[in-house]
Amino acid sequence: MPSRSPTLEGFRTIFCRPSFGFAEISWRWSFGAACCLLFTFSFFEYLDTLSVTRLDELLLRTRHPTLVSQAITHIFRGSGLRALETMVVLVAALALGWIVVAAIARAATLRALLAYFRERASILSSEIAQPRVRAGNWRLQPLLGLNFFRTGVTLAATVGCIAAFLLSAIASPSMSPGSASLIFLCTAMLVWLAWSFLNWFLSLATVFVVADGRDTFGAISAAVRLCRDRAGSVFAAGTWFGLAHVAAFVIATSLVVFPLGLAGVVPRGVIFGGILIVTLLYFAVADFLYMGRLAAYVAIIEFPPPVVVPGFAQPFAGSPLHSPLSIEPQTRVDPDELILSDVPTQARS
Repeated sequence: MPSRSPTLEGFRTIFCRPSFGFAEISWRWSFGAACCLLFTFSFFEYLDTLSVTRLDELLLRTRHPTLVSQAITHIFRGSGLRALETMVVLVAALALGWIVVAAIARAATLRALLAYFRERASILSSEIAQPRVRAGNWRLQPLLGLNFFRTGVTLAATVGCIAAFLLSAIASPSMSPGSASLIFLCTAMLVWLAWSFLNWFLSLATVFVVADGRDTFGAISAAVRLCRDRAGSVFAAGTWFGLAHVAAFVIATSLVVFPLGLAGVVPRGVIFGGILIVTLLYFAVADFLYMGRLAAYVAIIEFPPPVVVPGFAQPFAGSPLHSPLSIEPQTRVDPDELILSDVPTQARS
C-alpha cells in the first residue's frame, strides 16, 4: 500500500470535511450550555434558601468592608451542607448525562469517520495490502463503559488536586510559601499528566468499539496493541496535533491580552465581548483539532502498512507496476546470455 501519513490524513479530513468538526462542536457546546444553565439555576435556588435579616440588610447598606463581611458571614452561616449536597447531586447527574450523551455522540462521529475512510480505501483498492478483518456490529454498552472509566479517572484527578492543595496547606507553616506552592504545583502537574494520558488512551479505545465491534476491555486491549505495533504513527499524530493545540492556545492568550490593555479606553461590554469571542473561537479550534487527531487514529487503523515480502521486487508506490500481477521473483535466466557460451551447442539446441 502506498505510504500515507495518518497525521496528514487527519489535517486533510478537518479541512476537506469540516462537517466532522461542526458535529463535534454541536454536541459538546450543547452539553456545555446545558451544564452552565443547570449550575446557574442551582446557584440561584441556593441563594433563595438563604435567610437575610433586617440587621444584615442594614450592615450591607453601610458598604463598610468590615460590616459587609460580617453580614455575609452571618447570611452564609450554616448553609455549607446544603451547598455541598446540591453540588454532589448536580455533579453526579451531569456525569451520568455526559456518559450517555458522549457515548451516543462519539458513536455517530466515529461511524461517519469510518465510512469516510473506508470509502477512500475502496478507491485505493488497487494498492497492495492485507485487508483488515472487521468484526461484527458494534454496541453502545462498551462506549458507556469506557466513558464511565473516563469519568472515574476525572474524579480521581480532581481528588488528587484537592489532596495536593491540602498537602501544601499542611506543609506551609513549616516552610516558606514558595516551597508550599511548589509542592502543590508539582503534585498537580503529575496528577494532570496521569489524567491526560489515561483520558487519551480511553478515548483511543472508543475507535475499536465502533470499528471492530469490541467490548470495553477488548477495545482497551486493541488500543494497547495499536500503541505497540504502530507506536511511531500514533506518537506522530498525537505530537503534531498537540503542537497545533498549543499554538492555538498561545495565539488565543495573546489575543485576549490585547483587549485587556484597552480597559481604560474601551467600554467594559466591548472588552467582555471580545474576550468571549476569542474564547469561543479557541474552543472551536480545539474541537476541530480533536476531531482531526481522532481521524488520524482512524486512518492508522483503516490504512495498515504495506506487507513487504522478502525476495520480491517492491516497485515504487503509486506506479502502474504496483499490482499483484507485476510483482514476481527475479529468478528467471535468459539461456542466450554469454555466460552460458561454454555449454556445448548441442546441449543448448
